[in-house]
Amino acid sequence: MEVTLAVIKPHVLRNTYALQQIKTLIEENFRVLGHKEVHITKELSDRFYAEHRGKFFYHRLTTFMNSGPCYALILQSEASVQKWRRLMGPTKVFRAVYTEPQCIRALYGLSDTRNACHGSDSEASALREIGILFPEFDVLAVADRESKKRT
Repeated sequence: MEVTLAVIKPHVLRNTYALQQIKTLIEENFRVLGHKEVHITKELSDRFYAEHRGKFFYHRLTTFMNSGPCYALILQSEASVQKWRRLMGPTKVFRAVYTEPQCIRALYGLSDTRNACHGSDSEASALREIGILFPEFDVLAVADRESKKRT
């Protein structure tokens, strides 16, 4: 079993219908190990998006993520990183609308920055990002429990 991080972006939290639809989709596809509403401060966004520092969209992205509360979830399933990324759809909303019209970003995204949700791009990124938004969460303990279940 693999874990990944999902973050529902601020504009979706203001739309209770969209938020509920996404939560339902998540519950149908993953075991939720942790969830909470989080305000991504400037300090958190600087750490969370460190790999994007210096890119043209960095300031726009971090400013948007600081604009209101987000909803963060730790998801678990087989191949959870790829599964969540498939459900989200393409990063660019325009592409999502035309290539995968039923994906989360096509349905609830507004622009490339306000694309409804974030998902880790690898298991290593997921563990790093979970550590930032859920410092109290012990990923190793979960992995250990899962390995004991299999034996």
